[in-house]
Amino acid sequence: MKKRFYLTYPPELITEPFIYEAGKRYKVVTNVRQASASNKLGLVALELEGEESEIEKAVKFFIDKGIKVEPIELDIVE
Repeated sequence: MKKRFYLTYPPELITEPFIYEAGKRYKVVTNVRQASASNKLGLVALELEGEESEIEKAVKFFIDKGIKVEPIELDIVE
């Protein structure tokens, strides 16, 4: 299963390697689809691939670290 999310990082967390950590801790493949960072905000469009339960664990990990997670709803066929 693949799911896409927007991750919004607060300024104090922008430099932390949370996507890498999630890929190591949980059985998910991480794919950064788009990213933008400044001193005030970090925004990442992230695709997670794996079992639904592992994706849910990775999402909870991001939220617990203080990152805002929003699903990306797309009607695009790839």
